[in-house]
Amino acid sequence: MYKIAVIGGADSVIGFKALGLDTFPVDSAESAKKALRAATKAEENGDEYAIIYVEETVAQHMLEEISRFQEKPSPAIILIPGRDGPIGLGLSALKEAVEKAVGSDILG
Repeated sequence: MYKIAVIGGADSVIGFKALGLDTFPVDSAESAKKALRAATKAEENGDEYAIIYVEETVAQHMLEEISRFQEKPSPAIILIPGRDGPIGLGLSALKEAVEKAVGSDILG
């Protein structure tokens, strides 16, 4: 069964747990990398994440690990703003994906 995971600071992911999503609260770059590895290897335990949301402030420390999944259809790794608001990584990733799909920057 496909599931949705959220990786980020404890104060940012707690609300997602109330919605029934699997949460991976992290407090360092290393724990974030471990959480991403665990979430992407979950199919070995009978779970598979179709979508993994990663808080932007956490993602900025593991862009290389996230980039490994850009060409794969699953899981979709989507950067989301944290409690303190967006830092621009999510919008930048969206613009790149749209430009790659369409051939030009239509988002401006």
